[in-house]
Amino acid sequence: MDEKIVEIAEGIKSMEIRGAGRIARVAALALKYFAEDFSGTEEDFLKEIERVKEYLISTRPTAVSLKNAVYFVINRMRGENLEELRKSVIRSAEEFIKRSKEALKIIGKYGSGRIPEEATILTHCNSSAALATIIQAHRDGKRIKVFNTETRPWFQGHITAKTLAKEGIDVTMIVDSAVRYFMREVDIVVVGADTIASNGAVINKIGTSQIALAAHEARVPFIVCAETYKFSPETVIGKLVKIEERDPREIADPKDFPEVKFRNPVFDATPPEYVDAIVTEIGVISPYLAYEIIKEVMNFGAEGKKNRY
Repeated sequence: MDEKIVEIAEGIKSMEIRGAGRIARVAALALKYFAEDFSGTEEDFLKEIERVKEYLISTRPTAVSLKNAVYFVINRMRGENLEELRKSVIRSAEEFIKRSKEALKIIGKYGSGRIPEEATILTHCNSSAALATIIQAHRDGKRIKVFNTETRPWFQGHITAKTLAKEGIDVTMIVDSAVRYFMREVDIVVVGADTIASNGAVINKIGTSQIALAAHEARVPFIVCAETYKFSPETVIGKLVKIEERDPREIADPKDFPEVKFRNPVFDATPPEYVDAIVTEIGVISPYLAYEIIKEVMNFGAEGKKNRY
């Protein structure tokens, strides 16, 4: 396996590369590297790209963005010979990366429209789409303030806080368990998504569902910012989203607690009734329209698994 592909795959698996959007883009980039560097026969190319596909997907089985990025590239592979196949993979990978980056800009503009003037916003983890919305609201002159969670056990909230502060945004970082305490000061919650199921359920960083529950209780709007490639076609046919559990050593060293069991789920599911809106690059929708996004935008249904992303 090419060294650059292994480096990307290991980076995704170890969470050195984080965030659903970034994971998707680097997966597409890995396929581009494969096509650019491949030397061999057409038959070997087709066999090897299948192996690379499975290898990339296996790094984060819950991340539908990664899987959709890989299939976006693979499903568009066309050609009468090796050179045409290689070029089609490179072209599709570059197209996906470009669309993904453009989607963030559009989401930021649509999402900013949902942010009230002088709002206090709560966000969780480190979502490029949520950050695009918050930063755009600031650039639109809305004089916002932000609470962001530290986001255990990997502390992705540290990245979020630094990014917002660099933009000149008034940001306060809080421990995850303080969300309900501070909810009384919050006007709107803005989070990202790892996966969105066909019933509108949002799979995101562990703790998101508790924040949604606290927001629902306090009647605080809860919006999700997500690119359409985070919608899961597999959930239409009844496949459940697998919640990944990671090494307990991310929490503590089990050797220090010889009689204690550990569980370390990475994500949880927020039911659609707690979600006020999902902001995508094609518009702001109700979570109950998730199936329509999958069917229309991703061309999933009678035509088969031919997806836009």
